[in-house]
Amino acid sequence: MSDKTETLLSILKSQPVMPVLIIERVEDAVPLARALAAGGLKAIEVTLRTPVALEAIRAIAEGSPDTLVGAGTILSPEDYEAAVKAGSKFIVSPGATPALFAAAKASDVPFLPGTSSASEIMLAREAGLRVVKFFPAEQSGGAPFLKAISSPIADMKFCPTGGISLKNANDYLSLPNVVCVGGSWVAPKDMVVAGDWAGITKLAAEAAALR
Repeated sequence: MSDKTETLLSILKSQPVMPVLIIERVEDAVPLARALAAGGLKAIEVTLRTPVALEAIRAIAEGSPDTLVGAGTILSPEDYEAAVKAGSKFIVSPGATPALFAAAKASDVPFLPGTSSASEIMLAREAGLRVVKFFPAEQSGGAPFLKAISSPIADMKFCPTGGISLKNANDYLSLPNVVCVGGSWVAPKDMVVAGDWAGITKLAAEAAALR
């Protein structure tokens, strides 16, 4: 197993839920990261879905020392490079392309590509990866799909994301090929806007207790 796979697995196995965050205001970035870390979710994914995302990643990398920040919604090698320069410790994409696989191979920062079919999982495996995202999880067959794929492709591990909440997280976490789940419910937009960091810490602690 490669060093990058080991690094990625150590990040994903450190907590049952990976917060998937859309940060609209840079000033929310550090207090949000600190609130999640206080609840036990120290690894987070900041998606590149807003104009301030890279700045938010940089702010968290510098201002929340307990947080391991990664970047999501990476669509191109340029996104990959920009996210790494901003301080991202891991890279997540909704899917994968040959260009992204090449960028990942050239980088020291581990890559978690999105997959939603047996063929896509096998392509990632051919690229040398052993851990992938399963996205969008609920829309792509959910936990039953991952259970079915565990026998024919036994050496792959998954972080399912998409449509997962506190209610169905354990359906995934109970599977031996799932290392964690990704979810946005731990940081609801209204709580972030209101600056309810104590409330977010409570949600994070609830999620961190899942096994």
